[in-house]
Amino acid sequence: MTTPADRPLLEVRDLHVHFPITAGVLLRRRIGASRAVDGVSLRLGAGRTLGLVGESGSGKSTLGRAIVALDRPTSGSILIDGVDLSALGGRELRWFRRRTQMVFQDPFASLDPRMTVGASVAEPMRVQGLGTPRERRVRTGELLEMVGLHARHAQSYPHELSGGQRQRVGIARAISVHPRLIVADEPVSALDVSIQAQILNLFDDLLLSLNLTTVFIAHQLSVVRHISNRVAIMYLGRIVETGPTERVFESPQHPYTAGLLAAAPRPDPSTRHRKPAIRGDIPSPLRIPSGCRFRTRCAFAEERCALEDPALLPVERDRLVACHVLPFRAEASA
Repeated sequence: MTTPADRPLLEVRDLHVHFPITAGVLLRRRIGASRAVDGVSLRLGAGRTLGLVGESGSGKSTLGRAIVALDRPTSGSILIDGVDLSALGGRELRWFRRRTQMVFQDPFASLDPRMTVGASVAEPMRVQGLGTPRERRVRTGELLEMVGLHARHAQSYPHELSGGQRQRVGIARAISVHPRLIVADEPVSALDVSIQAQILNLFDDLLLSLNLTTVFIAHQLSVVRHISNRVAIMYLGRIVETGPTERVFESPQHPYTAGLLAAAPRPDPSTRHRKPAIRGDIPSPLRIPSGCRFRTRCAFAEERCALEDPALLPVERDRLVACHVLPFRAEASA
C-alpha cells in the first residue's frame, strides 16, 4: 500500500493528448487526430529532476503542457501530490496552479511586451491573491535578485533586456508563487552557449535551495545529463526508455537512445564526421506506424516489430525499456 510519505509528487497514468483534425466549412467533421501524447506513464519523487529527451515532434512539450494543465488530456490522469488534475476546474484549478508552474522556451514570446518586468513577475501573485501590492513589490525585487538581476530591472520592459535576462525573468515569475513542481520547456535552447551555462547553474542553485521538483525538457543531451537525476526518452508520443541518468547515458538499452547519443556532437576536432545514427525523419503523429513506432528507422527491426507494440518493461532495477530486440549491440549504432 502506498502511503503519503512514499507517494511520488508527480504521477502520470496512461496519458493521452490527441488533437482532432477536422474538415468542412459549414459542417465541421472529425477526420482524424494528431496523437501527440499516446499512452505515457511516469512517476517523479519530490526534489528530483526528470530530463525529458526526444527529437522535435516527439510530444515532449505537449506532455509538459498537460502536466501544468495548459493542455487537457484526452484520457488518462495526472496526479500532483495525489490530486487528480482532471477532477479540478474553475477556482479549484486556479488555486492548484500555485503548485505547478512552467518556464517556456522563448522568453520573449512568454512575456507581455506591454507590461514591465515587475508587473509580469508580480502577476501570478496578484492572480492568486498573495500579499498586498506593497508586499508584492518587495517580493518582486527579492525574486529578481534571486535569479541574478537587479531590483531596478522591475521598471524595464522585455525588449530592453537580453535573451538571458528575459529567461531569468521567466524563472522569477515561475517561482513567485512557491510552486512544488516546475516544468521547464527547453529553457536554454534559444540562448547563446555562454548564457546557457549561466541559466543552467541558476537552475541548479534554485532546485537545491527551494527543493523544487522539475521536469526539464530538452533535446540537448549534455544539458539533460548535467541537470537531471532521471531521464525519460520520448519518441512519437511514447516513452521508450527511462532510468537513472548516468546508467542510461553509459549503457543505452533502446536503439533510439543509442542513436541519439551517437548523434550528439563531440568536442574533438580530430573525430571524423560520422554517418547519421538514426536514418530518416520522425513520422507524423497523424500516421503512426504499426507495431513499434521506431521500427521504420531502426537498424535492428524484426518482423515482430511491425506486428506487436512493445510494452515498457523493466530490464533491471529502476530501468524500463520498450523494445523487442533486447539486447542489441549499442556500438553498432555509433
